[in-house]
Amino acid sequence: MLPVMLLVSILLGLIPLAGIGWIIVTGTITTVDGLFESLIMLSISGVFFLNVFWELRDRGIFGKSKAEPAKQPPPSDES
Repeated sequence: MLPVMLLVSILLGLIPLAGIGWIIVTGTITTVDGLFESLIMLSISGVFFLNVFWELRDRGIFGKSKAEPAKQPPPSDES
């Protein structure tokens, strides 16, 4: 189930990037509408790719893995 969600998140992250490519190809990137559409699509892609990053990090494929123990703070000398 989880690999399917990872693939769906990647797909849904790439679709808005294709939309930005379309805006650039048609030449409407210089209009106010094109700029705001691009910002919205970048935000949507960012959310989905952040989900992909967190999923890969939780699996230990990217970044820190969950298997690494957290460092314990030194004991305090308060009496």
